[in-house]
Amino acid sequence: MVNINVFSQILSLVDRDIFNKLVQKYQSDKHHKGINSWSHFVSMLFCHLSSADSVRDISNGLRSTTGNMSHMGISRTPSKSNLSYINKHRDHGLFRDLYYKLLDDLWRKDSPRRAELNRLKRKVYLMDATIIPLCLSVFDWAKFRSAKGAVKLHTILDYDGCMPSFVHITDGKQHESKIAKTISFPKGCVVVVDRGYVDYAWMNVLDCYDFNK
Repeated sequence: MVNINVFSQILSLVDRDIFNKLVQKYQSDKHHKGINSWSHFVSMLFCHLSSADSVRDISNGLRSTTGNMSHMGISRTPSKSNLSYINKHRDHGLFRDLYYKLLDDLWRKDSPRRAELNRLKRKVYLMDATIIPLCLSVFDWAKFRSAKGAVKLHTILDYDGCMPSFVHITDGKQHESKIAKTISFPKGCVVVVDRGYVDYAWMNVLDCYDFNK
């Protein structure tokens, strides 16, 4: 289950002025009957961060935080039927626009710290991979463990915009270092990886050869 204190800190990064302007733009709180757009947003973000598998998990998980909901800016926990209804009928454009607005806002606020890294005067790429669980009974081709299904998402972020410059999906068993060996990077760039990518032969290739001349 997601740590509520950490979850509240994440929510505090969302500029409510930006959010409220988008609510007015989409009129998403019209006839909301107690479950407004912010409660909807909190519920769906909680869904992702807690790896909830159903609206029941979302509702029960938020309900278990009684006494802490004020820190999240909500006063009422959406029921299963509430969540099902608003997911079906509310315009997703609110959350799409919120993503891009927050990306611009956080990027601007982060510029002083980012300037320190810019002194490298080199292109910086951040590479990592993550497991995405899948229901094996539905996705029988995605066998990961004996009773679990999954795929692995390999991603390279361009530090200049923290947007993906490379995305590749493989089966869950594929090691990230094998995919890394198939990727070419611009000459003189910096590639940031974790120890899951430690392969000294590959690192020697990166160090000794110029890619994409």
